Amino acid sequence: VQLVESGGGSVQAGGSLRLSCTASGLNFENYALGWFRQAPGKEREGVSCIGGRNGRTYYADALEGRFTISSDNAKNTVDLQMNNLEAADTAVYYCAAERLGFGDHFGCTRSGIVYWGKGTLVTVSS
Repeated sequence: VQLVESGGGSVQAGGSLRLSCTASGLNFENYALGWFRQAPGKEREGVSCIGGRNGRTYYADALEGRFTISSDNAKNTVDLQMNNLEAADTAVYYCAAERLGFGDHFGCTRSGIVYWGKGTLVTVSS
């Protein structure tokens, strides 16, 4: 299984970036795909996830409204559109995959992730 991220970079506060993750080697509809981030000196945290079968989404508190997750099952991709970025959003962003549980449940937590991408750096300057 490979998760390959793209789209990171540097942007000024208030700007936008779109991250993309391409997944290979897994059946997209058996997983929730999503994004985690790790800022310097902080723990990795869940940002947003989307169920591969039903498209149900999860967002971390305070990010919904600025961030939007979407997926394309035909292309095995999951994107994260990030708007109105803040300096606090500076982090390495990781694509992640979690197997769907009973009833297509997923938690979008680190403990449930079975596959990780290598990460892409997002830097927001104020």
